[in-house]
Amino acid sequence: MHAFALFILAVVLGACTISRDTTPPRAATEQLLISAAADRAADRLALQIPRDTKVFVDATNFEGYDNKYAIGTVRDRLLKQGARLVADRAGANTVVEVRSGALSVDEHKTLFGIPSFDIPIPLAGALKFPEIALFKKHKWEGIAKIAATGYDAKGGTLVASSGPEYGFSHKTYWVVMLFISWTTDDLGPNVNRRWEIFDAGDSRRE
Repeated sequence: MHAFALFILAVVLGACTISRDTTPPRAATEQLLISAAADRAADRLALQIPRDTKVFVDATNFEGYDNKYAIGTVRDRLLKQGARLVADRAGANTVVEVRSGALSVDEHKTLFGIPSFDIPIPLAGALKFPEIALFKKHKWEGIAKIAATGYDAKGGTLVASSGPEYGFSHKTYWVVMLFISWTTDDLGPNVNRRWEIFDAGDSRRE
């Protein structure tokens, strides 16, 4: 028993531990996941509004993380479709009301192996036993749901309606046989894959 305890202690102490803190409250990866999903949802919006129509964008009902960026992508989409954006309702022919059903990130984990756990050490607190992953998939998925309705600025009658449209993004972290890992994502112009070989206790695994 003593030999087994010493072996466990040696494994734990030998594992490489790296502590990283994100300086801002939110990580850049989370923001990229949401903004990429918002871009893709906004690109699918198709409001049949005649070119050169003066449009006021009403974002009163648009809520969610990074909503200002998402609203900006909708405005960009309207401009590309030929709308002329105005700063207030009084100068508009059409009001486009935009709303969001989702602007967030889901997280999914699959692990075949032994998860990390704490080993109580008398008079010393607890030591963390490193995760042993024969296979691991850790996926973060950005999800955006955006809809838009255009109506006459004076009479309030329907002009055009689009959505809801959906956009998705992902970053997935893989581990095979404890030490081989890679990351895939669709957050840039090309799908990225990064390969690493690391210590079993490296906190980059999370």
